[in-house]
Amino acid sequence: MCGIAGWVGPYDRAARETSERQLATLAHRGPDSAGAAFGANATVGQNRLAVIDLQTGDPPIRSEDGRISVGLNGEIYNFRELRRRLRSEGHVLSTEGDTEVIAHLAEDRAPEQIARELDGMFAFAVWDDQRRRLVLGRDRVGKKPLYYFHDGRTFVFGSEIKSVLAHPAVPRELEPSAISAYLTFGYVPTPRTFFRGIRSVPPGHVLVLADGGDPVISPYWAPPLLGVTAQPHAGSFGYQAREVRRLLRAAVERRLISDVPLGAFLSGGIDSSAVVGLMAELTDEPVRTFTIGFDDPDGFDERPYAKQIARRFRTDHCSFAVQPNAVDLVERLVWHHDQPFGDSSAIPTFLLSELTKGHVTVALSGDGGDELFAGYRRFAAAGQLSRYERVPAGARRAVRGAIERLPAELASGRAGRAQRFLRRADDGMPDALRSWISIFAEPDRRSLLGDRRDDWALADYRDAWERTAGAPGLDRMLHVNLRTYLLDDLLPKVDRMSMAHGLEVRSPFLDTRLIEHALTVPGNHKVRGLSLKRVLKAAVSDLLPPALLHRRKQGFGVPLDRWFRADLASYVRSRLCGPGARVRLRVDPAAIDRMLAEHACGARDRGHQLWALLTLEVFLRREGW
Repeated sequence: MCGIAGWVGPYDRAARETSERQLATLAHRGPDSAGAAFGANATVGQNRLAVIDLQTGDPPIRSEDGRISVGLNGEIYNFRELRRRLRSEGHVLSTEGDTEVIAHLAEDRAPEQIARELDGMFAFAVWDDQRRRLVLGRDRVGKKPLYYFHDGRTFVFGSEIKSVLAHPAVPRELEPSAISAYLTFGYVPTPRTFFRGIRSVPPGHVLVLADGGDPVISPYWAPPLLGVTAQPHAGSFGYQAREVRRLLRAAVERRLISDVPLGAFLSGGIDSSAVVGLMAELTDEPVRTFTIGFDDPDGFDERPYAKQIARRFRTDHCSFAVQPNAVDLVERLVWHHDQPFGDSSAIPTFLLSELTKGHVTVALSGDGGDELFAGYRRFAAAGQLSRYERVPAGARRAVRGAIERLPAELASGRAGRAQRFLRRADDGMPDALRSWISIFAEPDRRSLLGDRRDDWALADYRDAWERTAGAPGLDRMLHVNLRTYLLDDLLPKVDRMSMAHGLEVRSPFLDTRLIEHALTVPGNHKVRGLSLKRVLKAAVSDLLPPALLHRRKQGFGVPLDRWFRADLASYVRSRLCGPGARVRLRVDPAAIDRMLAEHACGARDRGHQLWALLTLEVFLRREGW
């Protein structure tokens, strides 16, 4: 894993200093070495985390004739196969790693074909000195980040926004419309960011900048969509389960290639436990596993479940408990994200990565299992929504009224979930789906923003839904979730929090072959009634204990509701209400005060919403906005 940065445009005497400044902002992503190639008005630089080819893989990496320079962030899992093929075509390779294959592919492949031949998680930059052409490419689902800025004269790119801002041609200006999007989703949807003029390359796309023209962005891959771009995969439920097991095992095996110590995150859930079980089958040494939890009475602690799996597979296990003072990390988290980030599970992810990096350099995770096999309750809720819509309107109002009148002490568990479902069900799809994942409900967002509300992100979300027209409802949900929550929440969280410590995280569930198969598995093999991930559970039923397979899903959450009422109540209030609070200049202060009061008295749980406002405040204060 590494960081890349560079630019195309006017050069001056400070060009090397600018490149060094860009790479310095990414030192945490690649602490082992750094280097840059300088061409005709272009620079491609890279920080390196040495994982494969420890001896000959330091940047800069070039083609044999020197005209092509490459920077790579990520891992190419089929690099050995590509090296054999390139040698058979007459190419001379001087390293033993994966970055060099991109340089040779770029000699005679079209930009889209370069990316299409790569299997892995990657963001790459290729400068061709002869063609005066820059090619940027990002992996199929967006596991690795890639940002850019273009003002018509200078084009700047980097693995993180801070590396783009390090170039003197890039202004540091707020994009005001980002706040409205953030208060809905907890992130700014791709390709926009909180910074005016800075965008991200979409997943599954390449960007080409040739002869000083405008960048052209083209797709090279899209997830298959049943009824639109793909047909249901033939075969019985049993066949599908066996095929999922085969593909997952192969994906795990591909991700065990490493020249440095390797381990795994273990939450005690189905996905990470299955990955650890398959690693144990494929390796001779005990798997090193790492878990983080909370000494919390609200049920957030999964360490006991992880310990059971560790014993089952005889892993070398290490665990750690998060304390409330971990919220003090908010400044560091925002710095690594470069933007506000509303998902508070970034806290334990940061600490888990820190714990893990003390023992290994690479860790496998279970990320992606819920996205491919429908593991979230909202996927089951959508199925119930179609039934609810057939109930007469009068009966729906009566049920909704009865549920809403429940006392606060009863509005938890199933009753609380019923309340949340009914409040949003009448919106229909896709607005009900979007509201189920929103940080702030629409009335709260309106009260915070008033006339400053901008609905571009909601329009983009509805447009993403409309582009799936013709597919079954569950598949539409999975497709939109892949292009929104996975892309802009889950993957950035894992990337930034792991790379903050120079830890590489690999996700077998996001293997290309497994994705393309899973998305063509019929929906009733994934969800039936309230039963989720059916085909995946069947695929690993002999590997994992029955109690785990049937245990209710527990998110990687933080007990913010309790923390923000007790240990951290004064801290949050001082940040959001104290002198100089910047967030009060951007949203309605009365709305903030109301949410704080509701949370303090227990009228409503506002912990995650207060966290979103807290990270926004830290970001605005840091930038001086």
